[in-house]
Amino acid sequence: MNKAVLFLATLGPIGKNLPAPGTMGSLAGTILFGVLTVGMGWSVQLIALCFLPLFLLGIPLCTRAEILLDQDDPGEVIWDEFCVIPFVYLPLSSILEQPVSQETFIWIAAGFILFRFFDISKPWIIRSVQKLPRGWGVMIDDLLAAGAAALVLWGAKTFSLSFFPAAI
Repeated sequence: MNKAVLFLATLGPIGKNLPAPGTMGSLAGTILFGVLTVGMGWSVQLIALCFLPLFLLGIPLCTRAEILLDQDDPGEVIWDEFCVIPFVYLPLSSILEQPVSQETFIWIAAGFILFRFFDISKPWIIRSVQKLPRGWGVMIDDLLAAGAAALVLWGAKTFSLSFFPAAI
């Protein structure tokens, strides 16, 4: 059972063997999100809904992984980064559900970069939530980073639409 917990928490070899595991976990989540939305036509809301149980599973999963690894928020535990990625894109549902274009990939890349920025820099509120016990802190700080990235994306989408109505 402990091996299965660590395999899930680290996304197998991604968290254990690759450099920058948090970035790689986020990239894995972004690629899966892209396949589901662009490749399979799933709505952003449906993907986020499907990832919600994964997020909730992450609380006990990351708690157990911290205990097994005897560390607070170990770097190789990347379930948190992977699971919150769809929440970054909720403000972009109208854009991402249009026919695929170059703009689609620009928005997805922007979301990935913004999430990594907020996850790494951890502005004060995110840093303070990280102090919650065990898996709660591991998961909630990334959810807040995803929320901050989503807020910036929403602002960028709103700003760009107000100045470029022909792009609608």
